[in-house]
Amino acid sequence: MIRSFAWGAVAAGVAAPLVRRRLRVPPVLTMATAAAAPVGLAVALPKSRARDVGICALQMWAYIAAYEIPNDVPGALAERVHIDYPAEIDKLIGLGRAPTHRFQSLFAHPGEIQDYEKVLVWTHWAWFTVPHGTALYVLMRRREMFPKAAFMTYAVFDIGALVYWLAPTAPPWYAAEQGRFDDGHTPRIRRMMIEYGAQFWKDHWGPLYSSLAGNPFAAMPSLHFATSVMAAKILRRTGKVAGAIGWGYTGTLGVALVYLGEHYVIDLIAGAALAEGVWRVSGPLAPVGQSLGAAVNGLQRRAAANG
Repeated sequence: MIRSFAWGAVAAGVAAPLVRRRLRVPPVLTMATAAAAPVGLAVALPKSRARDVGICALQMWAYIAAYEIPNDVPGALAERVHIDYPAEIDKLIGLGRAPTHRFQSLFAHPGEIQDYEKVLVWTHWAWFTVPHGTALYVLMRRREMFPKAAFMTYAVFDIGALVYWLAPTAPPWYAAEQGRFDDGHTPRIRRMMIEYGAQFWKDHWGPLYSSLAGNPFAAMPSLHFATSVMAAKILRRTGKVAGAIGWGYTGTLGVALVYLGEHYVIDLIAGAALAEGVWRVSGPLAPVGQSLGAAVNGLQRRAAANG
């Protein structure tokens, strides 16, 4: 019976984000159902690497729903998005002009994508593999570290999603579209990822981009940067070489996000602060996590005993 309920929770958690629009499932119910799926899988299956991967995948499935739901109603999110305060902060950081504006004015060539800009775009695209690849690396090489590493990685995602619900914030490219950086003298901030994506992927770019662009106002904090900082910190615990690779990628990504107009510097600072905060509280919260893990493992053993 326990195992049946657990598999039911997994099935419901997978289905809820898929049918929420069609069935008009309330957001809170959608999220509660999706969030129960990883726990259900932990109860339904005995501990193994495959189960750990499945739990992480279900966690990210719930995160994607949380990321997209605020933008379900066209125009509603745009009405409450914050545009000005991050732009003004970045102008202070850049001594009068936002760093994105300075970088593009100094180094970009209007109407062209330079080779170094292509490298920055690919650095941005590579991010989709970094936090999960780090978790998988730890699972395969240092399994004793995996529970804490996975908790910290996906806690960053979840907290960021909560902020996106409460305080949607626009990135530089959107602010530029709204005329926030127009001064009559310098070119408007470009979104080079879109320009190069259309060149490289050609007819495939439209479907590819639309599948990944569920919320344009998820900029503060930058989860690209926050999860990469967390990945670098975790990799450093596994070894100096892995740590150097992690921090090298994170630094390059930070430059890419600002240069390409995807994030403000203040978004990166907020992302780094989020990662550091999760890192610091993970120690004091470890006993709580261990207790919850023991409770779930106890349910799993009972489910296995009952067949």
